[in-house]
Amino acid sequence: MADDGTGTLALMGGEEFEEACRDVDRALLEAAGTTDVLVIPTAAAFENPRKVVEHATAYFEGLGAKVDSLMVLHHAEADDDEVAAPARDARLLYLTGGSPMHLRAVLHGSKLWEAILDAYRSGATVAASGSGAVVLCNPMIDPRGGAYTVGLGLLANVAVFPHRDTVAEHLWERAVDLRPQDTVLAGVDEHTALVRDAGGWRVVGPGKVELCTADGATTHGAGPLDALTI
Repeated sequence: MADDGTGTLALMGGEEFEEACRDVDRALLEAAGTTDVLVIPTAAAFENPRKVVEHATAYFEGLGAKVDSLMVLHHAEADDDEVAAPARDARLLYLTGGSPMHLRAVLHGSKLWEAILDAYRSGATVAASGSGAVVLCNPMIDPRGGAYTVGLGLLANVAVFPHRDTVAEHLWERAVDLRPQDTVLAGVDEHTALVRDAGGWRVVGPGKVELCTADGATTHGAGPLDALTI
Protein backbone atom coordinates (compact mmCIF):
# COMPACT_ATOMS: atom_id res chain seq x y z
CA MET A 1 0.00 0.00 0.00
CA ALA A 2 1.44 3.36 -0.97
CA ASP A 3 1.96 6.05 1.61
CA ASP A 4 -0.94 8.51 1.74
CA GLY A 5 -0.52 9.51 5.37
CA THR A 6 -0.64 12.90 6.98
CA GLY A 7 1.69 12.24 9.90
CA THR A 8 5.45 12.45 10.28
CA LEU A 9 7.61 9.56 9.11
CA ALA A 10 11.17 9.09 10.41
CA LEU A 11 13.43 6.46 8.87
CA MET A 12 16.49 6.09 11.08
CA GLY A 13 19.81 4.53 10.19
CA GLY A 14 20.06 2.48 13.37
CA GLU A 15 21.59 2.48 16.85
CA GLU A 16 18.50 4.08 18.36
CA PHE A 17 18.13 5.27 21.95
CA GLU A 18 21.72 6.49 22.18
CA GLU A 19 23.10 9.88 23.19
CA ALA A 20 23.84 10.81 19.58
CA CYS A 21 20.13 10.41 18.74
CA ARG A 22 18.87 13.00 21.21
CA ASP A 23 18.41 15.80 18.68
CA VAL A 24 16.50 13.46 16.37
CA ASP A 25 14.18 12.27 19.12
CA ARG A 26 13.59 15.75 20.50
CA ALA A 27 12.42 16.72 17.02
CA LEU A 28 10.14 13.68 16.85
CA LEU A 29 8.59 14.37 20.25
CA GLU A 30 7.94 17.95 19.16
CA ALA A 31 6.43 16.83 15.85
CA ALA A 32 4.16 14.37 17.66
CA GLY A 33 3.10 16.93 20.27
CA THR A 34 3.41 14.37 23.04
CA THR A 35 5.68 13.06 25.77
CA ASP A 36 4.32 9.51 25.43
CA VAL A 37 6.25 7.05 23.23
CA LEU A 38 4.92 3.65 22.21
CA VAL A 39 7.90 1.36 21.57
CA ILE A 40 7.28 -1.75 19.45
CA PRO A 41 10.32 -4.07 19.81
CA THR A 42 9.04 -6.79 17.46
CA ALA A 43 12.16 -6.80 15.29
CA ALA A 44 14.25 -7.48 18.41
CA ALA A 45 12.30 -10.63 19.28
CA PHE A 46 15.49 -12.72 19.22
CA GLU A 47 17.62 -10.08 20.98
CA ASN A 48 16.01 -9.62 24.42
CA PRO A 49 13.19 -7.22 23.51
CA ARG A 50 12.46 -6.46 27.18
CA LYS A 51 15.98 -5.12 27.58
CA VAL A 52 15.42 -2.95 24.50
CA VAL A 53 12.32 -1.47 26.12
CA GLU A 54 14.13 -0.91 29.42
CA HIS A 55 16.88 0.93 27.56
CA ALA A 56 14.32 3.01 25.66
CA THR A 57 12.54 3.86 28.91
CA ALA A 58 15.68 5.16 30.57
CA TYR A 59 16.69 7.05 27.42
CA PHE A 60 13.37 8.83 26.94
CA GLU A 61 13.15 9.70 30.64
CA GLY A 62 16.21 11.83 29.97
CA LEU A 63 14.18 13.66 27.34
CA GLY A 64 11.22 14.17 29.66
CA ALA A 65 9.15 11.48 27.96
CA LYS A 66 7.44 8.27 29.07
CA VAL A 67 7.64 4.91 27.31
CA ASP A 68 4.92 2.30 26.97
CA SER A 69 5.54 -0.84 24.95
CA LEU A 70 3.72 -3.34 22.80
CA MET A 71 5.54 -6.62 23.44
CA VAL A 72 4.29 -8.18 20.21
CA LEU A 73 6.63 -10.95 19.13
CA HIS A 74 4.40 -13.26 17.05
CA HIS A 75 1.86 -12.80 14.27
CA ALA A 76 -1.01 -14.16 16.37
CA GLU A 77 -0.42 -11.40 18.90
CA ALA A 78 -0.20 -8.75 16.18
CA ASP A 79 -3.51 -9.94 14.73
CA ASP A 80 -5.37 -9.42 18.01
CA ASP A 81 -7.61 -6.32 18.02
CA GLU A 82 -7.15 -5.73 21.74
CA VAL A 83 -3.37 -5.94 21.49
CA ALA A 84 -3.31 -3.58 18.49
CA ALA A 85 -5.63 -0.94 19.99
CA PRO A 86 -2.93 1.14 21.78
CA ALA A 87 -1.09 1.68 18.50
CA ARG A 88 -4.16 3.24 16.91
CA ASP A 89 -4.33 5.90 19.64
CA ALA A 90 -0.60 6.56 19.96
CA ARG A 91 0.91 9.86 18.78
CA LEU A 92 4.51 8.64 18.59
CA LEU A 93 5.19 5.03 17.62
CA TYR A 94 8.73 3.69 17.54
CA LEU A 95 9.71 0.45 15.77
CA THR A 96 13.15 -0.74 16.85
CA GLY A 97 15.87 -2.50 14.90
CA GLY A 98 16.53 -6.24 14.84
CA SER A 99 15.42 -8.82 12.29
CA PRO A 100 13.65 -7.30 9.28
CA MET A 101 12.31 -10.64 8.08
CA HIS A 102 10.76 -11.41 11.46
CA LEU A 103 9.24 -7.92 11.70
CA ARG A 104 7.71 -8.25 8.25
CA ALA A 105 6.31 -11.71 9.03
CA VAL A 106 4.72 -10.54 12.28
CA LEU A 107 3.18 -7.31 10.94
CA HIS A 108 2.12 -8.34 7.44
CA GLY A 109 -1.67 -8.37 7.13
CA SER A 110 -2.13 -7.93 10.88
CA LYS A 111 -4.44 -5.78 12.98
CA LEU A 112 -1.38 -4.12 14.46
CA TRP A 113 -0.16 -3.04 11.05
CA GLU A 114 -3.62 -1.66 10.27
CA ALA A 115 -3.54 0.25 13.57
CA ILE A 116 -0.12 1.73 12.78
CA LEU A 117 -1.38 2.88 9.40
CA ASP A 118 -4.52 4.36 10.97
CA ALA A 119 -2.44 6.28 13.50
CA TYR A 120 -0.12 7.61 10.82
CA ARG A 121 -2.99 8.70 8.59
CA SER A 122 -4.55 10.55 11.52
CA GLY A 123 -1.39 12.58 12.05
CA ALA A 124 0.78 10.45 14.33
CA THR A 125 4.56 10.29 14.09
CA VAL A 126 5.96 6.90 13.10
CA ALA A 127 9.67 6.35 13.70
CA ALA A 128 11.45 3.19 12.59
CA SER A 129 15.12 2.45 13.12
CA GLY A 130 17.47 0.13 11.29
CA SER A 131 15.55 -2.97 10.26
CA GLY A 132 12.30 -1.24 11.17
CA ALA A 133 13.00 1.44 8.57
CA VAL A 134 13.88 -1.21 6.00
CA VAL A 135 10.57 -3.03 6.41
CA LEU A 136 8.32 0.04 6.23
CA CYS A 137 9.40 0.60 2.63
CA ASN A 138 8.58 -1.21 -0.56
CA PRO A 139 10.79 -2.60 -1.94
CA MET A 140 13.05 -3.63 0.92
CA ILE A 141 16.51 -5.14 0.92
CA ASP A 142 16.59 -8.79 1.94
CA PRO A 143 19.54 -9.19 4.36
CA ARG A 144 19.93 -12.85 3.42
CA GLY A 145 21.53 -11.97 0.10
CA GLY A 146 21.06 -8.31 -0.64
CA ALA A 147 18.39 -8.67 -3.30
CA TYR A 148 15.21 -6.59 -3.16
CA THR A 149 11.95 -8.07 -1.95
CA VAL A 150 8.47 -6.91 -0.95
CA GLY A 151 8.20 -4.69 2.13
CA LEU A 152 5.16 -3.44 4.01
CA GLY A 153 4.79 -0.44 1.72
CA LEU A 154 4.07 2.49 4.03
CA LEU A 155 6.51 4.27 1.72
CA ALA A 156 6.65 3.16 -1.90
CA ASN A 157 9.55 3.42 -4.35
CA VAL A 158 12.13 4.13 -1.64
CA ALA A 159 14.40 1.48 -0.13
CA VAL A 160 16.37 2.17 3.06
CA PHE A 161 19.91 0.93 3.60
CA PRO A 162 20.60 1.50 7.32
CA HIS A 163 23.99 1.73 9.06
CA ARG A 164 25.39 3.28 5.87
CA ASP A 165 28.43 4.64 7.71
CA THR A 166 29.44 1.36 9.37
CA VAL A 167 28.38 -1.47 7.03
CA ALA A 168 30.93 -2.94 4.62
CA GLU A 169 31.14 -0.95 1.37
CA HIS A 170 30.64 -4.01 -0.84
CA LEU A 171 27.15 -4.47 0.64
CA TRP A 172 26.22 -0.91 -0.31
CA GLU A 173 27.65 -1.46 -3.80
CA ARG A 174 25.52 -4.59 -4.19
CA ALA A 175 22.41 -2.67 -3.12
CA VAL A 176 23.23 0.01 -5.70
CA ASP A 177 23.80 -2.58 -8.44
CA LEU A 178 20.51 -4.38 -7.74
CA ARG A 179 18.39 -1.25 -7.22
CA PRO A 180 15.12 -1.40 -9.19
CA GLN A 181 14.97 1.34 -11.80
CA ASP A 182 12.05 3.21 -10.24
CA THR A 183 13.37 3.00 -6.65
CA VAL A 184 15.34 5.60 -4.71
CA LEU A 185 17.94 3.89 -2.54
CA ALA A 186 18.58 5.84 0.67
CA GLY A 187 21.69 4.99 2.67
CA VAL A 188 21.12 6.40 6.15
CA ASP A 189 23.90 6.77 8.71
CA GLU A 190 23.47 5.62 12.29
CA HIS A 191 21.92 8.11 14.77
CA THR A 192 20.46 9.95 11.78
CA ALA A 193 16.95 10.12 10.36
CA LEU A 194 15.38 10.70 6.98
CA VAL A 195 12.21 12.55 7.96
CA ARG A 196 9.09 13.46 5.99
CA ASP A 197 6.29 15.68 7.21
CA ALA A 198 3.97 18.28 5.73
CA GLY A 199 6.99 20.44 4.90
CA GLY A 200 8.65 17.73 2.82
CA TRP A 201 11.80 15.70 3.38
CA ARG A 202 14.76 16.59 5.60
CA VAL A 203 17.78 14.99 7.22
CA VAL A 204 17.99 15.20 11.03
CA GLY A 205 20.96 14.13 13.13
CA PRO A 206 24.76 14.09 13.07
CA GLY A 207 25.25 11.82 10.05
CA LYS A 208 24.40 11.88 6.38
CA VAL A 209 21.97 10.36 3.91
CA GLU A 210 23.16 9.13 0.52
CA LEU A 211 20.55 8.95 -2.23
CA CYS A 212 21.06 6.74 -5.25
CA THR A 213 18.81 7.21 -8.29
CA ALA A 214 19.03 6.69 -12.02
CA ASP A 215 20.80 10.07 -12.15
CA GLY A 216 23.58 8.97 -9.79
CA ALA A 217 24.39 9.37 -6.09
CA THR A 218 24.22 12.48 -3.91
CA THR A 219 25.08 12.90 -0.23
CA HIS A 220 23.16 15.17 2.15
CA GLY A 221 23.75 16.42 5.68
CA ALA A 222 21.27 17.88 8.16
CA GLY A 223 18.65 20.16 6.63
CA PRO A 224 15.95 20.20 3.93
CA LEU A 225 16.20 17.51 1.29
CA ASP A 226 14.72 18.91 -1.91
CA ALA A 227 16.34 16.13 -3.95
CA LEU A 228 13.74 13.64 -2.65
CA THR A 229 10.24 14.36 -3.91
CA ILE A 230 8.49 10.98 -3.45
